[in-house]
Amino acid sequence: MQIDPTPLSGVLLITPKRHGDHRGFFAETYSAPAFAAAGIDTMFVQDNHSLSAQAGTVRGLHFQAPPRAQAKLVRCGRGALFDVAVDIRRDSDTYGQWFGAELSFENGRQLLIPAGFAHGFMTLQSATEIVYKCSDTYAPETEGALLWNDPAIGIEWPMDVTPVISDKDAAASGLGDFTSPFGSP
Repeated sequence: MQIDPTPLSGVLLITPKRHGDHRGFFAETYSAPAFAAAGIDTMFVQDNHSLSAQAGTVRGLHFQAPPRAQAKLVRCGRGALFDVAVDIRRDSDTYGQWFGAELSFENGRQLLIPAGFAHGFMTLQSATEIVYKCSDTYAPETEGALLWNDPAIGIEWPMDVTPVISDKDAAASGLGDFTSPFGSP
């Protein structure tokens, strides 16, 4: 596995090695020993899989607050998406900053997003599937969201379209009206 740092401390871009032949390919997308050897101590307890039917679908920016905060290991099972992490750790030097990367079936890349970050994505192709591991189970009483297009965050989404978005995500608050439940990184 190739593990690359990003400008946001703890957010990592991971590219599993693919072994291919005339039948297709095989890739090890997660290995606790390999992660531990790279200094990543996150243990995962839940896998999620979602399908977005239309290109331009936006989901996020979501997080779970302590004590049920989640780290996520995100990959694309089919299609392509632009995946984003936003630092919401109050005392972080990069508070409110974002990092995004294209994850696709073709490139096989993954994004490791630690607890203390909001997560969201925009699908770049129809019928895109996102598959991700979480370090804690879903706890709706702790979930929160930030507005996907908040100018204070300034995410440069790759498609200039009217997104397909849930009412809940469209009504999320902006960073200026947000009190983060996360302290120091």
